Amino acid sequence: MHALAPDAGIIVLTSPIAETEGTIGLPEFRQLIQYAINHHLGNIISNEWDASEATLKDQAGRQEIQKWDTMLQNATTQQGITFFAGTGSNGATDYTDLQGTKLSPTPTIGFPADEPWVTSVGGTTLLNKGQSAQENAWSSSGGGFSAFYPTPTYQQTLPASIRQNGRGVPDVSADADPSTGMAYYYSGLWQQAAAASGPVWAALGAIANQMAGHPLGFINPGLYKVAASSTYTQAFHDITVGNNDVNSNGVKVKGYAAAPGWDPVTGFGSPNAEVLLPALISALKQ
Repeated sequence: MHALAPDAGIIVLTSPIAETEGTIGLPEFRQLIQYAINHHLGNIISNEWDASEATLKDQAGRQEIQKWDTMLQNATTQQGITFFAGTGSNGATDYTDLQGTKLSPTPTIGFPADEPWVTSVGGTTLLNKGQSAQENAWSSSGGGFSAFYPTPTYQQTLPASIRQNGRGVPDVSADADPSTGMAYYYSGLWQQAAAASGPVWAALGAIANQMAGHPLGFINPGLYKVAASSTYTQAFHDITVGNNDVNSNGVKVKGYAAAPGWDPVTGFGSPNAEVLLPALISALKQ
């Protein structure tokens, strides 16, 4: 985030309890975010963690995510905060147990990327082609449709042929494959970042706020307006190759294929920030 948005102040909040699956860690994470909201620590919040919807179906899980929903809706619409969340790295499925060891044999997505008030970010990968590179869907990119949330208003403009009865994720994407991710220098070695798509978009969100001169807050309606306009092919790199099928440890799940326009693997694709950010700011004024 600092490399992409060097003028942005970055605050890291840590919890004494790690989030694994189900409600484990979620109340503590929610308290951290509420603290950031109450103390005006920033206008962009990036979440790179994932709790499977399959582990949140019980009463305790539903009650906890309802508290998140209320908090996120208020923060985005009333306080100008933009939330980003990666869609996870389990392809078209996610875990069914609290230990995070057993994958669901049916399509499953994760929280909080499934939240309608969050901008969910999927993953791409790069395929070297001589002097150029082709961007494809990352096979481990989380994506699909929520069993908890209905289709939000901003997604109802998508063609009926690709919509299902649920919030579709992701909205957008960026490179998340650890074998093609961004380079970083740590402990004397150059390495590549995995699952960095959410932070990439968080950095761009900070730049967009700077360009606009004010916090943009809930950007999803603006993103979908840009994607529905003639600017789409210049504002996004539309990903049309690849899928997030799962074949791991005896679990096979038919996922989704990247396709022209929005798809439940890469969303609208990765950003061409030079065009996208001004277009997004303009769309949110309408």
